[in-house]
Amino acid sequence: MRRTFIILSVLAANLLGMSSRLSAQDKSIRDAGLEQHDFFDPTRTEKVEEQYSFHVTYRLEGGYAQDHQRMTSDTISALYLHGARVGAQFDMALPKHFSLNIGVLYSVLYGISRQHYHSVNPEQVQTEVVNNHIVEHALVVPVRAQYNIPLWKKLSMHFYTGPQLMIGLAQTDYVKPSLSDDTRSWLLAQGKRLDTYDKYTSKELFRTNIMYGLGGGFTWDKYRLEAGYDFGLNNLIRTPIYSKDRMSEWQWHVSFVYTL
Repeated sequence: MRRTFIILSVLAANLLGMSSRLSAQDKSIRDAGLEQHDFFDPTRTEKVEEQYSFHVTYRLEGGYAQDHQRMTSDTISALYLHGARVGAQFDMALPKHFSLNIGVLYSVLYGISRQHYHSVNPEQVQTEVVNNHIVEHALVVPVRAQYNIPLWKKLSMHFYTGPQLMIGLAQTDYVKPSLSDDTRSWLLAQGKRLDTYDKYTSKELFRTNIMYGLGGGFTWDKYRLEAGYDFGLNNLIRTPIYSKDRMSEWQWHVSFVYTL
C-alpha cells in the first residue's frame, strides 16, 4: 500500500512539472512575439497591443482615369475624357491604423464630342457637324484620410476619403468642322470657335477643379491595387452664355501602386 502511494506521488509530481514547463514555454513564445495577428483566425483570444511609431511610406502610382464633364447647359455638350495618370504618394502613419495620404500626379486625358447643326441652306444638306477633339493636361493633388485593416500575413485592405485638387495645365480643343460656307459664317457670328484653341487661356474655363472622393483597395506586400471616385464641386465655366450654364468635372480611376 505504501509502495503504491509513493508511485502515485511520483507520477503526480512529474505531471505537475510537465504542465509548468509547457505553460512557461507558451508564455515565452508569446513574449517573443511569435503569436500572429490573424484577421481570419477565430481561435485567437489574446489581443497583442500594437506599438505606434511615426513614419512616411513612399509609393509610385500609375493607372487609368476617366473624367466626365457634366453639363447643365443646352449650348455645351457633355464629354467623357479617357487617359492615364502617373505620380507619387506619400503615406504618413497615424495611430489606430489611420494614415494621411498625399499624392502628386500628372494626368493626360483625351475625348471626342460632336455637335450637329441644321444647315443654313437646307436644300444643300440637312445637318452639318463640328468635331471637337479634346486633350487635357492636369496636375492632380489628392489629400486622403486613410484607414488600414490587416487581413492575413502581408494582405491588407484600406479605405479613404478626402478632397482632391485638379489644376488644369492645358485643355486644347482641336476643332475639325465639316460645314458649308453659309453655316460656318452663321456660327462664327454667334461666337462659336471653329479653330484650335486652349479653353483655359481663352478664359472659357477655370483651371481649378475642387473635388471630393471616396475609394479603397487591397495591398499585398509592396503592391497595391486601388480605385476611387471623385465628385467635382465647383462650376468650371468662366464665361457662361446663359446664367444657368454650369459644368463640373467628375473622375474615377483605378491604379496600381508600388511601395518603395
